[in-house]
Amino acid sequence: MQTNSEWKDYEIIASGDGMKLERWKNVHLLRPDPQVIWKSNIDLEKYPKLDAIYNRINGGGAWQYIKKVDNSWTVSWRNLSFLVQPMGFKHTGLFPEQSVNWAKMIDLINEKKRNCDEPIKILNLFAYTGGATVACTSAGAVVTHVDSAKNMVERAKTNMKLSNLDSRPVRYIVDDCKKFVMREIKRGNKYDAIIMDPPSYGRGPTGEVWKIEDNIYDLVSLCCEILSDKPLFFLINSYTTGLQPCVMKNILFRALDENNKKVNLGNIEAYEVGLPTDEKIDLPCGCSAFCKF
Repeated sequence: MQTNSEWKDYEIIASGDGMKLERWKNVHLLRPDPQVIWKSNIDLEKYPKLDAIYNRINGGGAWQYIKKVDNSWTVSWRNLSFLVQPMGFKHTGLFPEQSVNWAKMIDLINEKKRNCDEPIKILNLFAYTGGATVACTSAGAVVTHVDSAKNMVERAKTNMKLSNLDSRPVRYIVDDCKKFVMREIKRGNKYDAIIMDPPSYGRGPTGEVWKIEDNIYDLVSLCCEILSDKPLFFLINSYTTGLQPCVMKNILFRALDENNKKVNLGNIEAYEVGLPTDEKIDLPCGCSAFCKF
């Protein structure tokens, strides 16, 4: 498992009984987490600083506010800032564990910039609120940000502004990711790096159905066609239970190989991403496959 310990505005204080107690700057939230199947050492709901709990209700859920909490606030990682806002289905609009991948991408972009004056073009698919977009742009890359949800794309623009990056050249696209990639193939556009964080299941803006086990390989293969001749990296991240890191590594390797992109299997990392906790354990949060060319 890979974790990042650079967060000052975020921490997991305790976990157990299907819940995790988090500090988001000065706000303390208790949220469900399917990976937390161990017992808690404390009564999480009686934590004295607790501000809100997300309760499961009939297959859905809702936030229960114990104290008055602002509708939204900001947290920072390194010199970057992000909007946090409790939303439906327990989300806050940010996945702190992805800082593992942000750090990798920033390092690779900085390294390439030292040896190349050409702009580094990155395609971020299923880009959500733009954590990876902000990170890559901060390092000097030119990012195309694609997501089917207009409100999430608007949120990404907010995160860019909060990080003082809103004047940088980012292209925001509200579209079905597969359809966008197919159009890019026809247009002959190329990217030096590709990021994707596909959902387990979803629908595009005009009702297109996405099911990860049925669609992920074809999308990765299509993306190989828009990689530049000297690509930098390819990242797949997933929160789908049962989709193991090695499976994503195999998908990435096979798709690259079949599209004549020379890559050694050893160049592809496959790993869990997680978060360190104050309990001195690491909480698994998802999986990544990362190819460094």
